[in-house]
Amino acid sequence: MSRVLRVLLAACLLVLVPGCTSDTPDPLVVLGPWTGKEGEAFEAALKKLDDGTGRTYTYEGTRSLRETLVSQLEAGAPPDVAILNSIGELTEYARRDQLKPLAEETAERAYPPWAPTLLVDSRRRTYWVPLKVDVKSLVWSKEGTPSDDPEWCVGLASQATSGWPGTDWIEDILLHQAGPARYTEWATGRLDWRDPAVERAWTTWAGLLGDRSPESIERSLTTSYEGTPGPDGQPRGLLASPGFDCTHEHQNAFIRYVYADDDVRVEPSARFLHGRPEHRDAYEVAGDMAAVFSDDPAAQELVERLSSSDGRERWRAEADPAVRPLFPDTAGLPPTTSADPIEQEIDSLLTSRARTLCFDASDVMPPELRDVFYRAVLEFFRDPTAKHLDSLLRQLETVRVQVAEDSGGDRTFRPPQDICASPGG
Repeated sequence: MSRVLRVLLAACLLVLVPGCTSDTPDPLVVLGPWTGKEGEAFEAALKKLDDGTGRTYTYEGTRSLRETLVSQLEAGAPPDVAILNSIGELTEYARRDQLKPLAEETAERAYPPWAPTLLVDSRRRTYWVPLKVDVKSLVWSKEGTPSDDPEWCVGLASQATSGWPGTDWIEDILLHQAGPARYTEWATGRLDWRDPAVERAWTTWAGLLGDRSPESIERSLTTSYEGTPGPDGQPRGLLASPGFDCTHEHQNAFIRYVYADDDVRVEPSARFLHGRPEHRDAYEVAGDMAAVFSDDPAAQELVERLSSSDGRERWRAEADPAVRPLFPDTAGLPPTTSADPIEQEIDSLLTSRARTLCFDASDVMPPELRDVFYRAVLEFFRDPTAKHLDSLLRQLETVRVQVAEDSGGDRTFRPPQDICASPGG
């Protein structure tokens, strides 16, 4: 190759010579929470969605989702699409005008309670749509284990977000004791943290767990919610982890992937939580929602395709049974005839059997308040005395008031209030 040709090629690579650049647009970047087999299944489905669009997609999966997204936004290089599980964070980005309202066709799939509308400048707008959803009001146990006197497995560690397995307990108890209306007031910042209904949820949790030795407490605080790794290095769940002499676990539906080869059963959590009979058919749920951060019209098109029946079917087809995604609405999808009984049980709760679905309260809260809630749960688990609880609830109330004052001046933007709904909206 001549020296002149080498120089020209180098100049093209540096985009220094007009006409050297390709007409092919850059791939759209999708940032999401799924890694491992979940990430592989989503990425495989994503690649199959680029046929006929003229665009390709790059998926970035990370367990440090908020930290990664914040750093990208600060650098002025956000992803085209991000998939988040926090309504509080999404609301924050919308308020800062970092999100783009969804196209009308996509907004029609923004099923409540996963995607409440936001009131902006006296107009209702939809900024995100649920892709994958889960049920949190569940209890797992080994088949044949009596349920009249459960010994609870608790693992509270989860990297930067340690504590959320405990907040799930508090939220689920409050929902079943106080009901969806009171739960909504609390989750959306309209209820004092020192309210008797909130305090009772904390003390009920402590009573359910019972007396624990210092060694047991430390083990729970330092062990992942996935349990300890097995000989193959993969998590095996708390029910099967050495050192946990326990029979039952309160955990999200996604935990089924660690018990894929185990003989376990799952049942609604209501009867374990000292709740009221009229709230038995209420369920706490979570979701992973797609939002558009880019002005590129192809980003809107991608979210539309991901949330469509075709997009869901492709995703489900690529996933192993243990990590097969659950959806907020199954209309237009072929029946999951190959689904295992546990998947069928959870799916039926989501789509028909539940009377009310309420979104995860801590994921509705502003991030500042949510993070303090996480830390308070860890502190309470270590010291559940009444005096300590009173101090923690006062701290949380102080943060709630401060956050409300900091955002209260913006009358053009109101956070979501409709975080509970019947299945299918």
